[in-house]
Amino acid sequence: MKYYSTLPLTALFAFSLINLLVLFELIPSGLEQLNSYQDSLENYFYLLILLIIFLESIVYVGFYFPGQFFAVILVIGANPDAGDILLLTAAMVAAATTGSLVNYSIGRMTSKNHGESIEKTKLKHLLLAMIHMNSLAFFMLAQGAARKPISIVLLAGVLNLPYYLLLIGSTAYMSEQVMGIAENTPLLYSLLAIWLGIAIHLDVKKRRNAKQQPEAALAD
Repeated sequence: MKYYSTLPLTALFAFSLINLLVLFELIPSGLEQLNSYQDSLENYFYLLILLIIFLESIVYVGFYFPGQFFAVILVIGANPDAGDILLLTAAMVAAATTGSLVNYSIGRMTSKNHGESIEKTKLKHLLLAMIHMNSLAFFMLAQGAARKPISIVLLAGVLNLPYYLLLIGSTAYMSEQVMGIAENTPLLYSLLAIWLGIAIHLDVKKRRNAKQQPEAALAD
């Protein structure tokens, strides 16, 4: 993409628009959607977990459907044992990895860049993106658009294993505390604002460097 700030700006717009539509009751809330899914998939608990995590992992969709928050609610109600925790972890990782693959594919299909990138993504950039499911979704979209190696999707899946194991285990033993931090609007706005600030800084730096190059060429 021409500007680093393009994605965070569209993310902020989409997130704000969805919140306004829910606030004015023009669309049902994600929690209402969860209840409808729960009624129709009452006997398919793991399928429901897989579905809600997959929906949150899709770029833009996750702003409307906070799957990890809903997963916390469902896990608290299920009161899982050790075996259930492992199965839930496997289902969530499979869903998140599938979502990452979809986002990567969308970015690749919509990109105007037709050349294959041989440059691998730095691990620290991936770890930073994994702070939140929504940031990971946009990260994978950008990876596909830049034609980075698809192995980044598999790496994210592997790194998600301890994350979801910790999330589910913590939920099972500290339900109230986890409920408080699993998903909240101010946190998402803060993360998006930080992302936008960094992107604007990179755009300014890129523009400054672009101006300096012709000046240096003339000086030579």
